[in-house]
Amino acid sequence: MEKPYLCPSCGTNRSRFNLIEQVVVPVKKDPQSGEILERVEEDDPFQTRYKGEKFRVQCGVCGVVEEETRFVKSAQRGTGQPQL
Repeated sequence: MEKPYLCPSCGTNRSRFNLIEQVVVPVKKDPQSGEILERVEEDDPFQTRYKGEKFRVQCGVCGVVEEETRFVKSAQRGTGQPQL
């Protein structure tokens, strides 16, 4: 998070961002009703651990949400790639 960002979508924003912290809650659901039956413990052998990123970044100008690496790589290249 201590690296410069540039929005990969609008290509202009370098200073206004929202950091979205992803909080993983493993649960067991009823297959028919969809009701949450219980929280699953981290050491449960049948539950796969979450392997995604801890944060996502949202551009404070255009609103696009992407992985942090996309914003960092855009800043390293020096230009964004505005979508048409």
